[in-house]
Amino acid sequence: MKTLTKGLLALFCLMVCSHLTMAQEEGEIFMLKNYTSQRISSYDTSGANDDGNWKNKIKPNETRTIGEVTGPGIIRHIWMTIASGEPYHLKKIVLRMYWDGEESPSVETPIGDFFGLGLGRYFLYESEYTSVGSQRALNASFPMPFRKSAKITITNEGEQAIDAFYYNIDWEKHEQLPENTAYFHAQYRQETPTDGWSSDWERNGDPEINNHENKTGEGNYVIMEAEGKGHFLGVTHSIIQNQGDWWGEGDEMVFIDGETSPQIWGTGAEDYYLGAWCYGGCGINPFGNEQPTFDYDGYGNPKNGGDDRGAQWTVYRFHKESPITFEKSIKMTIEHGHANHRSDNYYTVGYWYQTGPHKPFPPLPSVEERIPKVLNTEGPTMGK
Repeated sequence: MKTLTKGLLALFCLMVCSHLTMAQEEGEIFMLKNYTSQRISSYDTSGANDDGNWKNKIKPNETRTIGEVTGPGIIRHIWMTIASGEPYHLKKIVLRMYWDGEESPSVETPIGDFFGLGLGRYFLYESEYTSVGSQRALNASFPMPFRKSAKITITNEGEQAIDAFYYNIDWEKHEQLPENTAYFHAQYRQETPTDGWSSDWERNGDPEINNHENKTGEGNYVIMEAEGKGHFLGVTHSIIQNQGDWWGEGDEMVFIDGETSPQIWGTGAEDYYLGAWCYGGCGINPFGNEQPTFDYDGYGNPKNGGDDRGAQWTVYRFHKESPITFEKSIKMTIEHGHANHRSDNYYTVGYWYQTGPHKPFPPLPSVEERIPKVLNTEGPTMGK
């Protein structure tokens, strides 16, 4: 009996110690913190109420530094809202972030796309890392560590001044960061239109389309490329259909550490974004032509446009449960239609962490190229 009692006590102690270790690792809310709380804010330093800086509008072609702080630290949450009547200002204002004095930004994207609004218009949704609240409240919760410094800028590439720009950026000041800390990156890309290899088709399932082979990923849409050691976190992806029928037949293919064959190969775009059956909007029974939407922590389809020409979509996926790791390099790609037969408009932001320095980003497309619009790429016009 004594032996059994001792054994049970030992097991109990092991379970308690294990739970405490997990609590420390997971940062339970009741655990004491070892940082000081800081904030970068647009508050009126005079004590008056010009918190969004209405008196000092951000002029066209002006780049303004909205935050510059010294580390070590971790940005935990960004809230922004913009007073602007200019159409598509979400595509015309560029957000950049620089870590530890680097000259090339680790974050460079139109501000709307960074928060998942790749079509240049506001709508409400919520994921774990990005969300949009009422009214026009932009939120991001990516942890963004830096050792020496962090610098955040916005550039107004529109034709009108930004009347006011409000922001609260909450960060932690630490004494030091772990040695294995990687830097946050976000890269914007677009292809308008994607380079479909044929317009002579009526349905995605036509034999000449369905039987076409793509074994190498040649012609795939590239979400991001990086060199270094790190892990891919996820992507926000907006689409304008230039052709009818379902846009999402393309497989994701992830090329890791210089391999010429994808290490990760999926079964279709809606599958990668963790939906199914074209999200119930392409006439497949029993779903009919409903256009349901959903927005969960790690994946979502908050904008469902159906499957006729001109349809607009937004989807996202975050791999928090198991980020895609790389030791030397990564190339994250996805087909545009099966074997890249479709010619739609793709707008994406890829998010990842890696050691520095990073590979230079591709140049941003011009403002005119970034404005979403339907293009005449021939092919079918109607869905099912």
